[in-house]
Amino acid sequence: MAIVNRTPDSFHDKGATFALDRAVDAALASVADGADWVDVGGVPFGRGPAVELAEELDRIVPLVAAIRAASDVVISVDTFSARVAEAAIAAGADVVNDTSGLWDPDMAPAVAATRAHLVLTHSLTPPRTPHPSPRYDDVVDTVVSHLRDRIERAIAAGIPVERLIVDPGHDLNKNTLHSLELTRRLGEVASLGLPVLVALSNKDFVGESIDRPQYERLEGSLAAAVVSIVNGARIVRVHDVRATVAAVRMTEAILGWREPAWLKHNM
Repeated sequence: MAIVNRTPDSFHDKGATFALDRAVDAALASVADGADWVDVGGVPFGRGPAVELAEELDRIVPLVAAIRAASDVVISVDTFSARVAEAAIAAGADVVNDTSGLWDPDMAPAVAATRAHLVLTHSLTPPRTPHPSPRYDDVVDTVVSHLRDRIERAIAAGIPVERLIVDPGHDLNKNTLHSLELTRRLGEVASLGLPVLVALSNKDFVGESIDRPQYERLEGSLAAAVVSIVNGARIVRVHDVRATVAAVRMTEAILGWREPAWLKHNM
């Protein structure tokens, strides 16, 4: 899953793809680099100035429409607004990536009325709200319990279970020790029986673990992605598509899920 943000204050690219043409170019370039999926966002989950509904719609809908016109790649929209989700799906989005975990009470019914899939994510606070010192007795048990509750809410709203995906929410209201524990014990999240998405790329838990600043975390991000796949992840949300595709394909080959691209050595 490639990340393309139309935000001036995004976590990683700092607005590099805020212009519509740059965002479209970035999305199509990620597909050329091997991405199966493009995740587009118009409002960062973390703290920052409020973004009006009309502004988020203006950032998201034209981008989704342009990508859909140029490619059959899977498109998800990273939003916690049911109104934005509805408009994005109408424009061609296949998935709603709700990092707030159904904070908008209209989200699940809005997705249920369509054929779109829904990503359910663990977080503690409303979007755009800091939670600087989260505490858990057992972070994995808490995340699994939270996700189980959100699955039940989504099904009750009319979304078939086969259209649901779960994300433990690395670094979302969690410190580095929490995120490392989630990665080690990701199999417990996978035991919920739904596809697991992990959003690890360049996050602070990677930087703190290997003592690297934000733009020097590729190797750590790749290692976290590989361990997550071995432990049950099936979707990896990333900034560095080409390198991650290679790491993922090698992991799949080792696990026997993918045939080698060619066989010549000692054959």
